[in-house]
Amino acid sequence: MGANKKLNHEDLRQFVTEDLVAKIKTDTAALSKLTFNHAVSPLDNPASIRVKRRDVARMNTELNRRKQEKKA
Repeated sequence: MGANKKLNHEDLRQFVTEDLVAKIKTDTAALSKLTFNHAVSPLDNPASIRVKRRDVARMNTELNRRKQEKKA
């Protein structure tokens, strides 16, 4: 996936829950690394921070949706 390629909801629904949790964990770590690197020196593409943050939010939304469906 490219730096600015966002995840679609259809892409997220194809993930198994365990894979989704693992991807959230790795992308959150990558996001914090990007943020830290940007604070130290400017990034070539600072928009990648926004894309990564929104992807993590989309994944968390999908995970919460699955938890709500499991409760109901």
